[in-house]
Amino acid sequence: MLVLGAGLQGSACAFDLLSHTDATVTLADVNPVQVAGFVKAIGKDRLKLETLDAKDETKVRTLMKGHDAAMSALPYYFNYSMARSAVEVGLHFSDLGGNTEIVRQQQGLDADAAKKNLSVMPDCGLAPGMINILAAEGIRRLDTVNVVRLYVGGLPQDPQPPLNYNIVYSLEGVLDYYTTPSWIVRDGRPTTVEALSEIEQVEFPAPAGTLEAFHTAGGISTMPWEFEGKIPVMEYKTLRFPGHATIIRAIRELGLLGLDPVQVKNQTIVPRDAFIALADPILRKPGVHDFVALRVVVTGTKGGRDRTVTFDLLDLFDAKHGISAMMRTTGYSLSLTGQLQVAGAVVRPGVTTSWEGTPFGPYVAGLRERGVMIQEREGPPTH
Repeated sequence: MLVLGAGLQGSACAFDLLSHTDATVTLADVNPVQVAGFVKAIGKDRLKLETLDAKDETKVRTLMKGHDAAMSALPYYFNYSMARSAVEVGLHFSDLGGNTEIVRQQQGLDADAAKKNLSVMPDCGLAPGMINILAAEGIRRLDTVNVVRLYVGGLPQDPQPPLNYNIVYSLEGVLDYYTTPSWIVRDGRPTTVEALSEIEQVEFPAPAGTLEAFHTAGGISTMPWEFEGKIPVMEYKTLRFPGHATIIRAIRELGLLGLDPVQVKNQTIVPRDAFIALADPILRKPGVHDFVALRVVVTGTKGGRDRTVTFDLLDLFDAKHGISAMMRTTGYSLSLTGQLQVAGAVVRPGVTTSWEGTPFGPYVAGLRERGVMIQEREGPPTH
């Protein structure tokens, strides 16, 4: 198995492969020594570290040879070239997704991948990924669907001001989601709403408690177009502690997240670059224990009666191994996808999104084996 990217999610993916399979794992990165210590501790003779510049597609294809599957935890802009190389070489491929236009490019590889009996699956992390797989299952369980609501967030168990938030992956990526229009479905049609808008409160058990939910981009991926005209309402919202969205909105409206260069004392700077340089060290506190909260609510009818299917998850930092909840829910999901692909357990060969191609039962059972416990319930709507 080949894992591309040795950052947080790539390290978690490699750890899971080494923990739950007997595979030899190659972990490739431009700086592979950054791999987390918990991976090295378990890897021993089954872990191979490789230096790789993902821009060097010739070397990428050379490295891919001899592997059964590649799982990419690289930045999203590498996803298409990595998928194309995997199809050319002849191995399964999955990634963390996060960019709808790139997913559409990858879908253009469908015929070639299917012809070679290969599975290519974008969007295999937490959101997009796990949350969409759960939503699709909820949709399948009902005869008609009226509303699909998706909520997810990764937060510190001990929140600290001013934002009550700790960076668990990339502040640059978070700010993209806070400033990009969010695709949703209203009246059966894909449309956009402003990020950070339509704040609502959602209740979870401790340590989450009362959280606020608001629109952000990215997590819903291509679902609005796949269910266009079939489902009247479909929305994805990010979860944070109350008050977060109001603060970020003020920062955004002051222009501090802007991308257009400005002159400051005869120096040209990009406001967002300056904001990241200042805020990232403050929001990236070491040793913070996090949690991931997730909820999917699908409302419609079954057998002529109003029904709601709900999935919940509250996953906590793994103190034994030092693995964050965000790494567990994202990196383990990616690892599980690669394992299902190699086992021939995906729905069909070719290019499928995770919610189209992932078999629900084996996927959720695999998460349960790792202590990532999806709770589900079905019954009359609650108001």
